[in-house]
Amino acid sequence: MPQRDKDIYAGAHLRRLQAEATAVLLPELQRCAGEHALLVSALPHDHPPVLPLLGHWVRLRATGDRFRGDLRARADEPLPFADDAFDLVLLRHAIETSPAPQPFLAEACRVLAPGGTLVLTGVHPLSAWAPWIYWHTRGQGKPLLRSPMTLERWVRDSRLDIERVIRVGHMLPNATGAHRGEQPGGGAFVLVARKQRRAAIPTRLQPKLVRAPVNVNLAPGARRHASS
Repeated sequence: MPQRDKDIYAGAHLRRLQAEATAVLLPELQRCAGEHALLVSALPHDHPPVLPLLGHWVRLRATGDRFRGDLRARADEPLPFADDAFDLVLLRHAIETSPAPQPFLAEACRVLAPGGTLVLTGVHPLSAWAPWIYWHTRGQGKPLLRSPMTLERWVRDSRLDIERVIRVGHMLPNATGAHRGEQPGGGAFVLVARKQRRAAIPTRLQPKLVRAPVNVNLAPGARRHASS
């Protein structure tokens, strides 16, 4: 009889599914540029993708009610970062394990800089992976699988524009072989959104005095007629 995993996010199945999602995202992520990026992942010892145009990564591991990694914080409290701090926010299965998924997603959008990119990956609730996950986590803290449509609505509430929502990865947890492209019945979904830039407000224009050119060929007080 197959054994239930103590931590399904540490197992090979979900790591492979995440690798397939990353392979699809990588060409798009390569265009992301900036000084700072944030990775929040449910996978232990997860590493961010190598992106040459991004400077520094902050890495957090989502473990139920706590964040661990480069800093420690409670998962049900605001993220300990300033507004607009990151040019890229990458959430890998973090929504599934969050005790307060909607406020957490709103916080992820808050710390994203205007014009920055938000990327979410997770297990699709309408896939063969969902019963597999619920069986393996029975009696433990169940992950809550949110539909991409729900996440799209939450993201739009934070004034982000949805750019891409696709399904990726193998349809079955025990399938073999690599699957690198978009898959209509894939076990994972990828959501990409961009934060709207703030509207530029022009300053009030000040009138500027302009000196009229003087015709030195005319005598003082003389007028030039149209017939001349």
